[in-house]
Amino acid sequence: MESYKVNTPEGTRDRFFAECEELRQIRGAMVGLFRQWGYREVITPALEYYDLFVKVGNPLPQEKLLKLSEHSGSILVLRPDCTTPVARVAATRLGDLPLPLRLYYDQTVFRAGAANAGKSFEIAQCGIELIGAAGLKADVEAVCMAVNVFKAVGARAFRIELGHSGFFLALASELGLGAEETERLRCCIAGKNLTLLAEQLKPCASPAANALMRMPWLFGGAEILGQAEALTKNKAALEALDYLRQIYCELDAAGLGRHISFDLGLVQDLDYYTGIIFRGYVEGAGGSVLAGGRYDGLSRSFGRELPSTGFAVYAEDLAACLKGGAFQDTEVVIYYESGCLSKALENLELLPEGSAELSHCATEAEALQSAREKGASSLLVVSKDGVREVRLNG
Repeated sequence: MESYKVNTPEGTRDRFFAECEELRQIRGAMVGLFRQWGYREVITPALEYYDLFVKVGNPLPQEKLLKLSEHSGSILVLRPDCTTPVARVAATRLGDLPLPLRLYYDQTVFRAGAANAGKSFEIAQCGIELIGAAGLKADVEAVCMAVNVFKAVGARAFRIELGHSGFFLALASELGLGAEETERLRCCIAGKNLTLLAEQLKPCASPAANALMRMPWLFGGAEILGQAEALTKNKAALEALDYLRQIYCELDAAGLGRHISFDLGLVQDLDYYTGIIFRGYVEGAGGSVLAGGRYDGLSRSFGRELPSTGFAVYAEDLAACLKGGAFQDTEVVIYYESGCLSKALENLELLPEGSAELSHCATEAEALQSAREKGASSLLVVSKDGVREVRLNG
């Protein structure tokens, strides 16, 4: 017979044992935190209409969307993010509930990557959306919860970096550039491409241009805000910096200031974000494992004005950085004689989770051999005469 190998589709993979347990534990810890803070779960379809994401100006490029067609010919996509569908639900299905809405999700999103890049198309996301809440306290709550996410999963070395879309937009507006030129500037700053940024700003000799040139370097502690303020007299830019300082002061007063830093070059997706932007980093990760911010314009596309803020956690990236416990091997195998299943189950439930299993074997000798192959330390023999332990010495 011709041998063959069955692979999973590109961008997908199988997950086994300890990896599954660790991922469930981390997602469970986050969900527990969300529920404790009064957030309620929503589950949206894995399939959405392609037009939904085009309509709202989703920041993901088309080539990132995994598309298919339904029987009517309409183009569908596998859910590429959770925020847009949750905003749709809030605007169209939850109009009778009092605001703000505190919603959370624990779902998989699907994003295509470059061929042979080794990136997963399936991304486990847990996140919250605080919908219908404007102002400082709503943003403080979102950032505070982001800090507590890392605490809940046992991360030791982590930080949340804050930025504000208004700082860049205010400075860029002084230069009188068109939309395309502004977008090129944004990309240079976001990618910290200093050479191209200098070329873009060379014709613009002004304090605003100087401040924009400095933006990729404006990251660090609270002192960064003072350095940024010294670069401009633009009222809107200064208001954005003052807003960040107010958020920091609230968090610092709550004992969370040591986890907060700033990156004013955080200017991703400014058509989407309308206020603060933040990212979460944990030791060992190659990039951010948490992303969020304020997005007041999103629900407008669904016919309802709902100022909103929230974040998403990339659960697998976070899990990969945490030192998980060793996988629980089978320590005890339980063999039971006919009519003794009830007693066998009682013993199974008394043992630590994952440490024991029932034997499928027909005889005690077969069960003993199977237990040795599994590396178990003992075999429990359950009969009508009682329970007997057989110690295995490897």
